[in-house]
Amino acid sequence: MGTETEYGVVCPSKPSAHETVLSTLVVDSYEDAAAEAGWDYESETPLEDARGYSMGAAEAHPSQLTHQGHVLTSEDVARELYEESPDMLSPAFWDRAVMNRVLPNGARLYVDHAHPEYSAPETTDPWAATAWDLAGDRIAAAAAASVTDRYGSSWPEPINLYKNNTDNKSVSYGAHENYLVPRSQDFQSLARDFIPYLATRQVIAGAGRAGIGADGVRPGFQISQRADFFEREIGLETTIRRPIVNTRDEPHADSDKYRRLHVITGDSNLAHTSVLLKLASAAAVLTLIEHGCAPDLRLARPVEAMRIVSHDPDLRATLELQDGRRMTAVQMQRSYAEAAQDLADREGWDSESSRKTFGIWFEVLEGLEKDPLSLADRLDWVAKYSLIRQYEARGIGVDHPKIQALDLQYSDLRPEKSLYTKLESLGRIRRLIEPERIDAAVSTPPENTRAYLRGKLIGRWPQEVVSAGWEVLSVKDPSTDRTHRWLMDEPTNCTSEQVQHVLESSNNAHQALSRIGLRRIP
Repeated sequence: MGTETEYGVVCPSKPSAHETVLSTLVVDSYEDAAAEAGWDYESETPLEDARGYSMGAAEAHPSQLTHQGHVLTSEDVARELYEESPDMLSPAFWDRAVMNRVLPNGARLYVDHAHPEYSAPETTDPWAATAWDLAGDRIAAAAAASVTDRYGSSWPEPINLYKNNTDNKSVSYGAHENYLVPRSQDFQSLARDFIPYLATRQVIAGAGRAGIGADGVRPGFQISQRADFFEREIGLETTIRRPIVNTRDEPHADSDKYRRLHVITGDSNLAHTSVLLKLASAAAVLTLIEHGCAPDLRLARPVEAMRIVSHDPDLRATLELQDGRRMTAVQMQRSYAEAAQDLADREGWDSESSRKTFGIWFEVLEGLEKDPLSLADRLDWVAKYSLIRQYEARGIGVDHPKIQALDLQYSDLRPEKSLYTKLESLGRIRRLIEPERIDAAVSTPPENTRAYLRGKLIGRWPQEVVSAGWEVLSVKDPSTDRTHRWLMDEPTNCTSEQVQHVLESSNNAHQALSRIGLRRIP
């Protein structure tokens, strides 16, 4: 599993600045042990649909063409930016600006259309996935903080990043998750059983939003920043006609064995408990589906239900199921948790990590049932709602500019400005992952997936790595100066245990990959 975070980006002193340019400045400014290897787009297939067909490029929205690397040319800059500004960077800069970085922790930092995006490395459990997700926030913050130092008078204006999901002006951007599932699992049944979970998961993983609606925003508080932007149950798109279940069939692994489930409904979370339970509960429900043990909670109207849940911070609304029953979102989430616990008990899946995760999961569900505000120290949306309630008690309504500022400031990545960071430093929000572990995840890859090889190769021989992808590494043979591509399509191979000794005893990247035994591809 792994996460992807698109950060909100703005230059306060230049509010009309083009987002792609700002994002490029941020990505180009991150140099902490980062390689300038290009991204390998050849194995990306964003227009393949899990339902068994392909969308033509002519039919696709430009945002779907993620297999085409974007290049910001000097013509783009001249067209999009302020030609009258005397402090603009030279056109030559834009021709060589780095818009894609592969990092020593196995992650990817790049410009995704209008946002800087951090794609975390592959991990095998929700605790590790949480650590590398939070590491991305530190990487993105460091990159943004470096812009003015790197460019000085050429760009003296600070650029701010926010881990949120909407500008409250009709634009929404994503926090995506990816889960490896068996290709043998019937996709239609997977989608059918996963939709009710996704429609109601926001009670655990919502980020909270001061504003209701997608296009015309009206005053109000809701649990999720993303719920109002979804329009249908299933589909291929991610930025238009957003579906609850995305059908992109781009496995980034052996396509005969695996499918990558690309989840686009989640909010961007800062609270450790929200991040962990978002990932852990999704993995648990997918395991239930795989074993045919998922409770039948099919909703009568899933898209409508998703909005009803989000607009109900008191958690009292009931949702109609296809079989006529009515349940609250919390009751539905408890059904998934209980089924997952039963399956784990039957299969003997018992570990310290799983016991701790189930303990946190049930503790949160009990808090939501008894008094949601009791979880202000654990869940993002409750922490934000609690602060807003305090303002309301002083006569400041949710439509007041102070509340809008609070909403934005909560997600600010600058430690000195972040309301979340302030709450955490005061002990008002619980940590689950120690700061030292997050620091380590900034610079080191997970040890038990192929991310280990990718990250270590980048860190050890950055000048020899021509490009990298999730399952491909392209390196230069120093003896011939030729570039060779190597395939690593099994995500749980190329681990520390398997390759560390080879890396340490090799003279260059090409030699290491040759000795590891990966398959060379055209």
